[in-house]
Amino acid sequence: MRWVLIGASDIAATRMIPAMRAVGDEVIGVMSSSSERAAKYASENGLERATDSLDDALAWDADAVYISTTNQLHAGQALAAAAHGRHVLCEKPLAMTVADARAVIEACAANNVVLATNHHIRNNAVVRTIRDLVNAGEIGEVVAVRVQHAVSLPDRLRGWRLSDPAAGGGVIFDITVHDADTVRFVTGREVTSVTAVATSVSGDGSGVEDTAVCVMTLDGGAVVITHDSFVVPHAGTALEVHGTEGSILAAGAMVQDPTGSVTLRRGGVDTDVPVGERADLYQVGLRAFDAAVTTGTAPSATGADGLASLAIALAARASAADGRPVELSEMLVGAAR
Repeated sequence: MRWVLIGASDIAATRMIPAMRAVGDEVIGVMSSSSERAAKYASENGLERATDSLDDALAWDADAVYISTTNQLHAGQALAAAAHGRHVLCEKPLAMTVADARAVIEACAANNVVLATNHHIRNNAVVRTIRDLVNAGEIGEVVAVRVQHAVSLPDRLRGWRLSDPAAGGGVIFDITVHDADTVRFVTGREVTSVTAVATSVSGDGSGVEDTAVCVMTLDGGAVVITHDSFVVPHAGTALEVHGTEGSILAAGAMVQDPTGSVTLRRGGVDTDVPVGERADLYQVGLRAFDAAVTTGTAPSATGADGLASLAIALAARASAADGRPVELSEMLVGAAR
């Protein structure tokens, strides 16, 4: 697979380029809104081509694009890539509105190109083990889920995420959207409503939330509680799924690395659960993407998954703004898993 990077981002440099090369793919160039940044980025990452023109980048001889620009640019760039016949791997959120996300899905389908959303957490062996335990009925019927995803955002990533609402900054579009995807993935259920509180603990006056707490309901009645933050340095992450017959407790899995542990609790007895091979999360996703292109199988997280997680994030934002529960039917009808 030959890739073009749309966005000279930190995640592309630190995660995606190494993963692409590790799975045998080739990265041929990068596009950035700044020609100077593009050239510097290409030099630092061993890329032959650099440009500040999206049209030029899409004219290069490539199979696919990886989009990791600021959030408000995702949809337009994905639409352009699809029109050029390029397969699309897009960072979350897929767009900033449901209408735009649907337009991206429809354009990729019309142009017969694969669309995937880069929800990397579902590629963690720990998270996949949790899903398998739930599917096997090891804890009975799911009644509750808790996600602790409050971390300290590294200084190099703070920028627009904490200062620019127009670019799609804020913890809800950055972290809550991942929680939403992970909950859907491990439970096999859809979120039906969201009640949220969002605030800026740092109080910098930017108008961008750095902390959010959500209470979600799933179809079937289970309750989900999520705590997300950019400004909690010592908490660690956790994912818990509680059922009528037991609980699954995972620590350290809501991250970018293949870390974490799984404990199954039943009848007051805790059992450590092996998770198998701990592969790089981004390599797992890329292998699934490459297979989707060559064999027609589904990518790890589809465009429909991106649409669903976006709708949940938008519901969280609306609830935080209005101080009321928001039904997902207000945001989205018929998001497929």
